[in-house]
Amino acid sequence: MCGGCVQKEYPDRGSTCLENGSYLLNYVGCAKCNQRDFVMIDNRVTEDDDGEEIVTYDHVCKNCHHIIARHEYTFSVVDEYQEYTMLCMLCGKAEDSISVLPDDPRQTAPLF
Repeated sequence: MCGGCVQKEYPDRGSTCLENGSYLLNYVGCAKCNQRDFVMIDNRVTEDDDGEEIVTYDHVCKNCHHIIARHEYTFSVVDEYQEYTMLCMLCGKAEDSISVLPDDPRQTAPLF
């Protein structure tokens, strides 16, 4: 992984968890070949580990195949919530939780 290829290492992305793709606004260019071109996805692996889906892949320079960053995305269902996380030097860090119920109990207003 290369800190010279990104503007900011592990930027806070709030609840934006990417299973696929690249956060190109944070990409300044390849530190190895000094080109700013498309970022390719390489070595993509999807695993299912005891009900948790883990997707990992490398962000790679299109021109010289320099590894820019390693991306990790996880998805799981805990109790009645879908849990998402993302950790990547290029795309950032993020977490999200969404209720599987039609009405999220956390969003309801108190009656009294």
